[in-house]
Amino acid sequence: MKKLVFATNNEHKIRELKELLGDEFELLSLNDIGCSEEIPETGATLEINAAQKSYYIWDRYRMNCFADDTGLEIEALSNEPGVYSARYAGEAKSAAANMDKVLEKMAGKSNRNGQFRCVISLVIDGIEEQFEGVVKGDILTEKHGKDGFGYDPIFMPLGYPLSFAEMAAADKNRISHRGRAVAKLVDYLRNLNI
Repeated sequence: MKKLVFATNNEHKIRELKELLGDEFELLSLNDIGCSEEIPETGATLEINAAQKSYYIWDRYRMNCFADDTGLEIEALSNEPGVYSARYAGEAKSAAANMDKVLEKMAGKSNRNGQFRCVISLVIDGIEEQFEGVVKGDILTEKHGKDGFGYDPIFMPLGYPLSFAEMAAADKNRISHRGRAVAKLVDYLRNLNI
């Protein structure tokens, strides 16, 4: 089985990615490789942050790796929170506080258009490829659902009557930004024969 490091310790993301990748790859987390240091994310774009994380692992551990950076981009807020999605309401990275801040800033706005965008940086033998996935939808006026993570309870993908947090994991993965980016990643990996 091919080993790949996913540069995260976020259990939600790891579980989601294992479901998407299937049995072809052994997915290792940062904990699995003994990486306990905070990986810098100082870029002004999702692309730069994802590359920073994947190259950090390659440069220090010499293991094939991928990292993602994901942002919620809201049209009426000039694409905020974007690259700052995880820390939108402060360094505590509280999903509840982040959602509350979005809902407060969106109060009374009729344009509810938003999108989740995920960029994956894959580094194989020191060479990087990037993959992007986007899902468009609406920002709800209140939280709906208990599943998912991050902004899922306030995001309803186009064409669906449910928030991401109300959808079954398999349904969400099939249409999500991360699911779309990972599908491109998996196609690429299958053709690489690593």
